[in-house]
Amino acid sequence: MKKRLTVLVLAFAMVFTMMALSACGGGSGGEEEAAFTFKHGYDKDFPPYSYIGDDGETTGFDVELAQAVCELNGWAYEGVPINWDAKEAELESGSIDCIWSGFTKSPDREPKFAWSEPYSVNTIKIMVLEGSDIKSSADLAGKKVGVQGSTSAQEMLETPNAEGGAEDLMKTFASFEKYDTYTVAVNDLKAGAIDAIAIDVTTGDYQMTKVDGLAYLDEDVCQEVYAIGFRTDDTELRDQVNDALKTLAENGTMDEIGKKYPEIYENLSMINK
Repeated sequence: MKKRLTVLVLAFAMVFTMMALSACGGGSGGEEEAAFTFKHGYDKDFPPYSYIGDDGETTGFDVELAQAVCELNGWAYEGVPINWDAKEAELESGSIDCIWSGFTKSPDREPKFAWSEPYSVNTIKIMVLEGSDIKSSADLAGKKVGVQGSTSAQEMLETPNAEGGAEDLMKTFASFEKYDTYTVAVNDLKAGAIDAIAIDVTTGDYQMTKVDGLAYLDEDVCQEVYAIGFRTDDTELRDQVNDALKTLAENGTMDEIGKKYPEIYENLSMINK
């Protein structure tokens, strides 16, 4: 009888141990530990880097590249559309892990973020309507010029020339109109509500594929580079993304994604060196 009782106690102990292991995920049938979720903060109307496609889904070079980084690193991807004016607050609050949407690494912004390696070069230009009487930057005097708010184009035109900006040019404008998106600014340009737009050439090239009758002035306002901005204490995450970008550039994935966006392909500095 005593021997039988001992066997029963051992059996119950084994069952209890198996149940405990299963509850903790330690058994063979337990759930695997959840993957890290990478929260990608982007502007949903900044084509061709991040935008809503014709099918209603978010797409763009930056979106596809971020998804490829997550796939390579075994992370879950979460796209988080943000108000571009509130991008820094969204990052600091933890709502997003990075700002990655044609984000310019400028001298003013550099100390505020932990930056990835630049992956794209860009030029800010002035866009006008074909046939416009505006032929050079001198002709912008007394004109209404638009820009998307909180972009590098706005920043550079409001920065004193001594710091690489173009404030002297901006001061000649009759007005400097800020828009939520470049799409709206282009609509106003076509409607005659403004006379010109300060825009980065990669976004401008994309707009030109969608809207007829747009042109650039020959002169450049300035040049810039795009990189990914992380919180200053997130250097480990930044380094993991940097390593992934390097791998994607070397294994051809970045090239494959880039060729879907021919208007920016030649500007992709990690694959066109």
